[in-house]
Amino acid sequence: MAAAIQSSSFLCSQRRIAKASINIPKLNISSVAFPKLQNSRGLVHDLELIRNNGYTKPITEKASPLSSPATPYVSDPIVITKLYAIMDAVADRVEMHKNICEQRNNWNSLLLTAINTITLSAATMAGIAATATLGSPLLALKMSSTLMYLAATGMLVIMNKIQPSQLAEEQRNATRLCKQLHNQIQTLIAIGNPTARDVDEALEKVLAIDRAFPLPLLGKMIEKFPASVEPTVWWPKHRRGQLKGEQIKSNGNGWSEKMEEQMKEIVGVLNKNDKADYLRLGEKALKINKVMAKAGPLLTGIAAVGSAFVGSPSHGSWAVVLGVAAGALASVVNTLEHGGQVGMVVELYRSNAGFFKQMEEDIEFNLNETDVERRENGELFEMKVALNLGRSLSELRDLADCSKRQGKDFEEFGSKLF
Repeated sequence: MAAAIQSSSFLCSQRRIAKASINIPKLNISSVAFPKLQNSRGLVHDLELIRNNGYTKPITEKASPLSSPATPYVSDPIVITKLYAIMDAVADRVEMHKNICEQRNNWNSLLLTAINTITLSAATMAGIAATATLGSPLLALKMSSTLMYLAATGMLVIMNKIQPSQLAEEQRNATRLCKQLHNQIQTLIAIGNPTARDVDEALEKVLAIDRAFPLPLLGKMIEKFPASVEPTVWWPKHRRGQLKGEQIKSNGNGWSEKMEEQMKEIVGVLNKNDKADYLRLGEKALKINKVMAKAGPLLTGIAAVGSAFVGSPSHGSWAVVLGVAAGALASVVNTLEHGGQVGMVVELYRSNAGFFKQMEEDIEFNLNETDVERRENGELFEMKVALNLGRSLSELRDLADCSKRQGKDFEEFGSKLF
């Protein structure tokens, strides 16, 4: 019993020692100073506007200590609404150009098949008529062959005039450019703070694409056989006047004197090598297309005349040759022209030349601006040029340096993409 009492007293003493060792001092909470949130209602209001609308209103009240000074400017909701309206119109144009591209591509394949079938059938009838005896069978075969040749000639004239493969390529380019413009407007809204000037520029770009790639055929169709090949222009002219005079040599806004010299060399390379080469190839393709466009209807017309004289005692031999051989040759020429899509190749060269012309104008416009602060950021602009040419920044600079060293003897193309 004495041992139990002794152990109990020992445990009580140990508890008192532990309690004393873990004793935590009391803090006077009233003495701790917390920062006061001034004007918290205005801060919450501004944050709600940013979260819900994507833009901010002017901050007229005194800013709180926790408010960020990074958004002091205003995005006009009317400007945002206009940009969204333009985006909707551009998205609609994307679908229109895409559908019309498919339609005109079908024109090319269906008309090619139909005309070749008619031509070869007419040539077959002309050959059979040469072996027929005089009478109604010979007359029926001759008339059928002649009428089919005349129908093929008329269809071929129309097909060569409108060049369906070239029309389809125009709509492909328009679809791609409209998608590109749609993405640019999306980026502009996402970055924030667009202005009325951005709205005007976006609208001008839409109208420029409409002028470059018209949808209707009658009255507004692009001339398919011009005197010379010119680059396609699908962008508006720069609105701000190009300032002349001595250029400012400054490192401001990402620009430097060395970068300006490199950009000048790149403009020279694009103009002398890339754009000139595509225009040269376009001229060759245009000449080939002109010859084939004239040769096809001419051959079917000759075949129609020959088939009309099949069975004649005085012109029987050469009439059969013309009726059969000219028809077969016309089918070959038609297949090479429209099956090979020579018109599409001409349009492809024109659009590629236009791509390099646009790059030249953009570079020259920035270089002619004497105030570097009004130019596009130099580092960003250099990166865009490199990406458009399929080069890295180091490769772009090496291209400019090599062009400067070799001068007129430099023959390397600026673009690695096409």
